[in-house]
Amino acid sequence: MLAQANINIEAIVDAVIKELQDQLFIMVEASGRHVHLSREDLNALFGHGYQLTPVKDLSQPGQFACEERVTITGPKNSIQNVVVLGPERSKSQVEVSLTDALVLGIKAPVRLSGDIKDTPGLKITNPKNGVSIEIKEGLIVAKRHVHMTPEDAKRFHVSNGSSVKVKVFGERPMILEDVDVRVDKNFSTAMHIDYDEANACGYTKDTKGMIIVDE
Repeated sequence: MLAQANINIEAIVDAVIKELQDQLFIMVEASGRHVHLSREDLNALFGHGYQLTPVKDLSQPGQFACEERVTITGPKNSIQNVVVLGPERSKSQVEVSLTDALVLGIKAPVRLSGDIKDTPGLKITNPKNGVSIEIKEGLIVAKRHVHMTPEDAKRFHVSNGSSVKVKVFGERPMILEDVDVRVDKNFSTAMHIDYDEANACGYTKDTKGMIIVDE
């Protein structure tokens, strides 16, 4: 009887801890280098009317990783096996880390996804058929940000466009500043960092973060 009571207490404690964690922390995800393609560029690289092949759903609803891989090339070097993400975009965009940009030999600005005006371009190649295109702009280092539902935005007292700090509890905990908040009813709440930042904080797949609102 006593053993059963202890088990019940442990279950209650575990449930309370989980609820507190859900209220205080957000999921942190590391985003590797990837490419978004427009319909025009998808046609050029893979053939007219080609449809991307989804292989894995991402945390944000409607976003998915594809079977298709490309090579990106800058003045110094190329990086192979770069995943294409779907769905199609109105304009092609390549997201890399600062380390990747150094490898390519291009000074890429830190921007939020979609903000590609006056950014550098580069060559994108389909390794299976050898076809290459040159995009005039679209290379960025993705600025760290948090996707958030409207409900969670209210809970954390932030709004779309807010700037916050986030303490990331990886193996090497650290506080990341100047984190943009993006709020939309179609989002799933999660922070996105690149692999440079992930390596710096000792990121693992169960890493959580705590939002610290800038005053």
